[in-house]
Amino acid sequence: MRKAFILDTNVLLFDPLTIFKLGANDVIIPIVVIEEIDRFKRDMSENGRHARHFSRLVDDMRKEGKLSEGVKLPGGGVLTIELGANDAPLPSDLAMDKADNRILSLALTLKKEQPRRPIVFLTKDTNLRIKADALGIVAEDYEPSNVAPDELYSGSLTVNVDSKLVDDFYANKRIPFSEKIFEHDSEAAKHIFPNQYMILKDYANPTHTALGRYSKDLEAIVPLVKPPEGMWGIFPKNAEQAFAVDALLNDEVKLVSLVGKAGTGKTLFAIAAGLVKTVDEGVYHRLLVSRPVFPLGKDIGFLPGGIEEKLNPWMQPIYDNIDFLFGTTANRARRGAGKGAQELMNQGMLQIEPLTYIRGRTIPHQYLIVDESQNLTPHEIKTIITRAGDETKIILTGDSFQIDNPYVDSANNGLVYCVERFKGESISAHVTFVKGERSKLSELASNLL
Repeated sequence: MRKAFILDTNVLLFDPLTIFKLGANDVIIPIVVIEEIDRFKRDMSENGRHARHFSRLVDDMRKEGKLSEGVKLPGGGVLTIELGANDAPLPSDLAMDKADNRILSLALTLKKEQPRRPIVFLTKDTNLRIKADALGIVAEDYEPSNVAPDELYSGSLTVNVDSKLVDDFYANKRIPFSEKIFEHDSEAAKHIFPNQYMILKDYANPTHTALGRYSKDLEAIVPLVKPPEGMWGIFPKNAEQAFAVDALLNDEVKLVSLVGKAGTGKTLFAIAAGLVKTVDEGVYHRLLVSRPVFPLGKDIGFLPGGIEEKLNPWMQPIYDNIDFLFGTTANRARRGAGKGAQELMNQGMLQIEPLTYIRGRTIPHQYLIVDESQNLTPHEIKTIITRAGDETKIILTGDSFQIDNPYVDSANNGLVYCVERFKGESISAHVTFVKGERSKLSELASNLL
């Protein structure tokens, strides 16, 4: 049966194209939502951009007919702006001067007028869904690309194989990709993507293993890149870090996403690989490190000084990792000890900046690291990746369980969105870090708290 979807303001601010994604159903927008959209349209934030986009879309639809009577949508549905003149009364505790309650009143009215028709209220407001449920209204969250963190593509796979296959891999440095690999693990064959990493495990002897990567171009499992001197003194301590080194140093892979809990080495390995590719090998002209500006906890207000002084507190985690690589805070000396990041910045080989001013830029021949990218929306991730010019490599790092942006969550943030959309592309690779290597205390805190 044809459904009627009532949309809340936050759904349209999250995705202004929602009205085109609900199939051959009726889409109802309360007039109070239009009023709220009007208040957002002057904002320079993403909410403001989405509000203006939605307003333009609906304004174009006025050419097709009266919005109050319904206008046909491309997917077969009908869009209606509902005035709500005869809204059903709500319990006395729910004041009608609040926009949320007026939307609930409209939904209750439609349910009473059309009892056999499925009425669905879409909102991203948790408390509003609870109130709707209490009134007997079906309420759902709007998640166009909802992927739970535990269901996210991990980027790697363990496959049980014959002992001879592991030996052949070490001897020949590659093995053809065929059904023979999965004869002891047929289920694994259904989940193979380009540049997916594999742990080939001898089913008779689990300690006899090999690490490889599926190359779609070669149609083979190939060995990982293992720099003998490490990356500025950094060596992988587990299989996931070894996978990350291979992805970060592979010039054919232009987009790498690294996901993992605190202390797993995401940012450190990304910066170390960037230094190798810019300072040591000269493959890229500059290492550009950036991160979104979101405070943890209550903001302390405006910061004094020029732009560099204002950014220092936000970018300090980046400086900490670079100082560690240069040996200024490490126990043992490393190449470039005592020089620090400032010398590279003076030479133009290193640049650290916020993401605020990236719109409109073109970034060619650079190794771009976007740290804490779980705080970005899908639209912001798209904006960043589309800035990439010729021969630019982009690294996205983050942890979906450490989100400071109030407008995204662990299921709909830009990092998760990007991983799922790019997992089938041969120029991208993804690695999920599992084990923390920062310290024993850090690992215990991540697991227990």
